[in-house]
Amino acid sequence: MFGNPSLVTRIAVGKLAGFLFGLVGFFMLPSFMPEASMMFRIAILLWYTSVGAIIGVFGVFSYHPILHLPMPWWFRSVIVGGWMNFLLTLFIYDTVAPVMAAAFGEGSMFNTPYFLVLEGAIIGLVIGFLATHFGGEGKETAGK
Repeated sequence: MFGNPSLVTRIAVGKLAGFLFGLVGFFMLPSFMPEASMMFRIAILLWYTSVGAIIGVFGVFSYHPILHLPMPWWFRSVIVGGWMNFLLTLFIYDTVAPVMAAAFGEGSMFNTPYFLVLEGAIIGLVIGFLATHFGGEGKETAGK
């Protein structure tokens, strides 16, 4: 079933893995942030599902077209996951900053919401591994 490289398989596996990470966030968010609304929790679920789909799509690009450098799956996945969570951090900074300060204490080096970027890079790495393992990578995933 997973023998041939397939973009559809990459995207499906990426979305499934992202959905599972989103579910973890959906159910664990109230323990970190009791005031989180249902809409915020659903947004986190859909965010990670979308991140998984984007990582799946980027599996076609195993070689940078302008710089002519190879882009292995682990490089692409970390960059996309980190970048997407950087954007998320910019959108929700004011919501997450007090939670991080309460969790780690004022003045701690870990109380910044920008640690979500590291989280996104790690989640991206896992999603990229799974998508590449089951769906392949490179131009051959796009078919003919």
